[in-house]
Amino acid sequence: QTASEMFNVSLSDMTADIRRKAKAINFGVIYGISAFGLANNLRISREDAKNFINTYFERFPEIKEYMDSTISSAKKNGYVETLFGRKIHIPHINSKGHTAGFAQRAAINAPIQGSAADIIRRAMIRIPRVLKTNKLSANMLLQVHDELIFEVPNNQIKETSEVVAHVMETACTPVIKLDVPLVVEAGIGNNWSEAH
Repeated sequence: QTASEMFNVSLSDMTADIRRKAKAINFGVIYGISAFGLANNLRISREDAKNFINTYFERFPEIKEYMDSTISSAKKNGYVETLFGRKIHIPHINSKGHTAGFAQRAAINAPIQGSAADIIRRAMIRIPRVLKTNKLSANMLLQVHDELIFEVPNNQIKETSEVVAHVMETACTPVIKLDVPLVVEAGIGNNWSEAH
């Protein structure tokens, strides 16, 4: 959606390259990327990068509001919170200079990454019970950011994928209801690389 709005391309005409650029802008802005940093990431001029950042904030003004209010709240309280109320302390939020910039970026990012971590942990806690209830013998092997890796018998792949996806997509409930639903995709392969 961001790529579509930033580059005026319909979703049906989206290319992997446009999506990659939009992802770099999306995550870059949240991490407080400069025009110089974005220019390097996308291999474009600084002027183009600056225009992308300005356009981003024009098209998505709520993100700028979120960033400003999050920094303000962190300065007042000394911490930020995830969607689930877990506090993440930002000890240098009222510092000056380079330290302040780092702390501000951490304050903006922590509720987002922290909430994602809370969600995946909730799913990981529920999955073993759900697998057992459904008589599925998959083994959860590893978490990598927002991914879970399982070892699954060949004859249980489809059912396990569906059950695990459902648990992950509903991990927030009943504590919170997201306005934008989580969508989980399952990849299958003999190793993690093949599953991508």
